[in-house]
Amino acid sequence: MVAAPVLEELREVCQPQAKLASRNGEHWAGRLYMRRISLRFTRHLVRTPVTPDQLTWTMVVCGVLSGAALLVPGLTGAVLAALLMQLFLLFDCVDGEVARWKGQNSATGIYVDRLGAYLADAALMTGFGFRAAESGIGDWHGFNGWVSLGLVTALGVVLLKASTDLVDVARARRGLAVADDEAAAPRSQGVASVRRLAAAFKIHRVTNGIEASLVLLVVAFADAATGGVEPTRWALAVIAAITWAMVPAHLLSILSSSRLR
Repeated sequence: MVAAPVLEELREVCQPQAKLASRNGEHWAGRLYMRRISLRFTRHLVRTPVTPDQLTWTMVVCGVLSGAALLVPGLTGAVLAALLMQLFLLFDCVDGEVARWKGQNSATGIYVDRLGAYLADAALMTGFGFRAAESGIGDWHGFNGWVSLGLVTALGVVLLKASTDLVDVARARRGLAVADDEAAAPRSQGVASVRRLAAAFKIHRVTNGIEASLVLLVVAFADAATGGVEPTRWALAVIAAITWAMVPAHLLSILSSSRLR
């Protein structure tokens, strides 16, 4: 069997600094800890017949299952959802690393990767709503306001992601190169100030499935302490409000920047 590559050699090829340093190219958890973990998985996976696309599909499954896990009541469901979201992040790192090492980058992989991000975040927010409604496995109460709020939040999260991805679609159709980080800066000083304020508090991060799963885990302990789901309901309401405040704000930020020029 071919020997596993040295980690330093693997890191140089699989974790290019340009990607890790990009503001939009790498999740903070990837930079903080997951890239250290993923490289050790990648080191062994590159010696197998597994393809990057297979790893990407595995990522998608983990993301969708994280939302489904929230149908399991109590701490168990919240823990499962958080763990599955961490696996989602792990495979999101590993698929690209294997692709770079094997030289197997594909348009299909990029497409499925983005699709997975949409599905994972939407599934988690939807599961959040079912959890708030106490409509778990074996305890179905049907659709109510909390389930609807989860679905509405999922829609808002999808719109946030789509508004970002559609920038690349618009630029590609105009024959323009991918916008760099500098182009994202708003031309309006007022919009730029609001954007910097929002970025300083990082509240936008709770609209991401990985962060939302950690919020869910925390409030699950609060649920257990109070014997109800009021903490979960409050958390969902706050995330829904933040999400829908961000939808028009994000659109304004894009239109007031140079990303479409």
